[in-house]
Amino acid sequence: MDVAALHGFLTATGRSWDSVTVVDAAVVGARHALNVCRARSAVVVHGADPAELAAGLAGWRRSLTVSDGGELSSVDPADAVVRRWSAPDFVLCVAENAFPPVSGGWALPDDDFAHRDGMVATAEVRALALSRLAPRPGVLVWDVGAGPGAVGVECARLGAAVIAVEQDPVQCVRIIANASAHGVDVRVVESPLAEAADLPRPDAVFVGGGGADVVRQCARVGAGRIVVATADLDRVLPARDALVRAGYEVEGSQLSAARLTGGTLLAANPVTVLWGTRKS
Repeated sequence: MDVAALHGFLTATGRSWDSVTVVDAAVVGARHALNVCRARSAVVVHGADPAELAAGLAGWRRSLTVSDGGELSSVDPADAVVRRWSAPDFVLCVAENAFPPVSGGWALPDDDFAHRDGMVATAEVRALALSRLAPRPGVLVWDVGAGPGAVGVECARLGAAVIAVEQDPVQCVRIIANASAHGVDVRVVESPLAEAADLPRPDAVFVGGGGADVVRQCARVGAGRIVVATADLDRVLPARDALVRAGYEVEGSQLSAARLTGGTLLAANPVTVLWGTRKS
């Protein structure tokens, strides 16, 4: 990457070095660069096809500024897909809303998320799920049966691009509110997974709601890692079998936490977490 040319592009677009994330698609790959654009509020990409990048941003509210042979063009992603580009070198991808830098840890307190009557993945469950999902910049995570979206929001806080799939419209509002409160971008799909069309292939999937049918649907997309959390013991073996049949190596653990509250240990309902790693 030509640093002088990048400096000139930043100057021409009115951006400073510390206000953008810079990604070289020729080094990290186009998919990695695309997922950074899906997750961050201002990204400069070098070495990517603007039309390909724009096509992958369908469903995310972004605008693009493209340097094509030294000429700058500000375009909507839908227009960038059909436009002919002769010699593109840099693309600035900007979100509709800016996301502040994320600080703090992970497996945040349950009450850091708006939720309904305790219907949220507890911090203990999220801690284990996040360790198996391995969210980070450049990857895409699906949060399926997302509820209030606590897992998805935590993945986004760790730099991943996130799609939350949830059919309850009230919960979808909570996901948006929780993402906004934590300064991250989560794309919300208000639909059952079976009716969610044209979702980009994920690197990892968290299944927080739905039975074995949902697990089978997730397994078919070929994600490298799938994590399933359920409080219903009757769903554990069918979920495990669905992952095994799809070619995943499966492990699991039942979490039974007792929290210290006012000097008393109060037991929470046990939750079984399964995680599958796709065999190479």
